[in-house]
Amino acid sequence: MTNVTKVVLAYSGGLDTSAIIPYLKETYGCEVVAFVADVGQGAAELEGVEQKAIASGASSCHVVDLKDEFIKDYVYPILKTGAVYEGKYLLGTSMARPIIAKAQVELALKVGADGVSHGCTGKGNDQVRFESTYAALAPQLQVIAPWRDWSMRSRPDLLNYLAERNIPTTASAEKIYSRDANAWHISHEGGELEDPWCEPTEKVWTWTVSPEKAPNEPEYVSVTVEKGEVVAVNGQALTPYAALDTLNNIAAKHGVGRIDIVENRLVGMKSRGCYETPGGTVMMEALRGVEALVLDKSAHHFREQIGLEFSHLLYDGRWFTDTAQAQLAAAESLASKVNGEVVIKLYKGQATVAQRKSDNSLYSEAFATFDEDEVYNQKHAEGFIRLFSLSSRIAALKEQEK
Repeated sequence: MTNVTKVVLAYSGGLDTSAIIPYLKETYGCEVVAFVADVGQGAAELEGVEQKAIASGASSCHVVDLKDEFIKDYVYPILKTGAVYEGKYLLGTSMARPIIAKAQVELALKVGADGVSHGCTGKGNDQVRFESTYAALAPQLQVIAPWRDWSMRSRPDLLNYLAERNIPTTASAEKIYSRDANAWHISHEGGELEDPWCEPTEKVWTWTVSPEKAPNEPEYVSVTVEKGEVVAVNGQALTPYAALDTLNNIAAKHGVGRIDIVENRLVGMKSRGCYETPGGTVMMEALRGVEALVLDKSAHHFREQIGLEFSHLLYDGRWFTDTAQAQLAAAESLASKVNGEVVIKLYKGQATVAQRKSDNSLYSEAFATFDEDEVYNQKHAEGFIRLFSLSSRIAALKEQEK
């Protein structure tokens, strides 16, 4: 049995972590300090969370406001890479885990804890994300993952466990969906989503308006980008968090940001989830819109490669690695000239670039026009194509000789 005297638990106030507090105390005879990360999940989820933790047996509960740092130091750098997991997922849960686990470790060291714990199951990706961060930042801390150790396997088991100890909970035996929310997104799993043949009902979605019920007139929103970062919305300068919050409110009304995906988990199984990322979808479109003007072909190709690689690094919980930091640095360099303004059209679940401009634009109407021009001699293309295809020509001639 692990010998620990004080454990900092990543606490949400939900059923699982409420049961983990007494479990840790009874199993290890340790003091439990509850840690709650405010990453923008909303006031409703945080209401009364300290009282819940104390009622469950925690010696104290620390609610740490990470919202601004989360968007500025995690989301914005990730946006510059263009990371999208398996072509659709904007990585909302994956983005938040490094900063949550980092802040948990910082609290553990501050209060003199010798252990950390989380409520992740043994089936998911989050256990890897949390524990990889612990290993990178404080490998001396003992890690306790109750879902991999205890005998309880269901919500009724947890409810009975709490009832036997007279620990109050607002949870019930019925829980249709598993959700995870932060300022960037909200995820939904479980219920009818466990059958990939079932279309999600409107009960699944909690943030965005159904595209069918969205306004019948499009809305246009201006997004100003400097060095690959959104700095203003509709001409108003905003902090990263405020910019995201503003775009969330605007885009959600138009049903923007819904996806339904069957994804490959790191642990080997496939899972089906629905995600809502309204403001993030607009931000991603805006950055890619400016990039299209500013980055040349090879630079854009390199950025695409970074995005693909980084999506897997982030999803797999490898934020605190040399490889991740190198890729972030490369994306930062590429974004140095990504300045401009983009107008995004929001309509019936879609966010599309309607207008874009940049002082660093490489687009030249004089060269690209289909009308008569005096800047491009089309005859020059013949020699270029002959050299560009020379290796194929030589290979074909060799085959003919045979």
